[in-house]
Amino acid sequence: MTKRRHALQDLTWVEFAERLKGDKPVILLPLGSQEEQGPHAPMGDYVVAEQIALAAAERAKAICAPVLPFGYAEFFRGMAGGIQLRAETFSRVLEDMITSFLDHDIAHIVICNGHSTNAPLIADVTHKLRRQHGIIVPSLNLWRLMPDSVWSDIHGAHASKVRGHGADPLTSVAMHLTPDLMRPALWQGAERKTALGLPITNQFSGLQFQGGTIDVPLDVTQVAGDGIGSGDATLSTAAAGAAMTEWLTAYVADFLIHFKTCDPRHPNG
Repeated sequence: MTKRRHALQDLTWVEFAERLKGDKPVILLPLGSQEEQGPHAPMGDYVVAEQIALAAAERAKAICAPVLPFGYAEFFRGMAGGIQLRAETFSRVLEDMITSFLDHDIAHIVICNGHSTNAPLIADVTHKLRRQHGIIVPSLNLWRLMPDSVWSDIHGAHASKVRGHGADPLTSVAMHLTPDLMRPALWQGAERKTALGLPITNQFSGLQFQGGTIDVPLDVTQVAGDGIGSGDATLSTAAAGAAMTEWLTAYVADFLIHFKTCDPRHPNG
């Protein structure tokens, strides 16, 4: 196994200490989730998030920390095999991860979040650490980074049809990065239910009522028995996944390079 100089878990503490001398590298913290992705895809979506983070760190000459594979995924608790952290647990673990670097005067830290439901808790933690340490820790919400124009470039007329939990971006990206783990023959299409006599939005926890959206604390089993939120995974392809992976890797790497030139203590100049 070849040692990766951009992967923290591959380095000895002496090697890492040498990297900290002089111009300290940016540290990238990948986050993910162990949750269902429909019957056709593996539950460990953190695997592909980590691969993108590692590739971006290598390009940017940054260092990628080990991935946190468990996230705040309360909604998916009803399906066996998921591992959900309580909000308090996730927040404390993330805070401990960040302060482990702040304790050694490493100020350039970036979060690469591969699970969207983590985002509000990440914001709470980073605001808290800003108050306590005066350091800004940016967070990139990985699967929400691509603008509509990129989706259209990759999927053309099918861009809106393929998006959703149980479809893209994760299905195409996984078909590219972990093809042997995919079971496309098991995909049967989304089976949406209703709740309180009302249709449920594509984001799982919202009900449509008189043109507005009402948030309700539902479990995935009360929304979609197959775990698919929306999107047509038959439109997902490994080629689309390769294009998405390249775009996301380049975007994250470009931000790491840019952030390296900034002062996390003085964001306005």
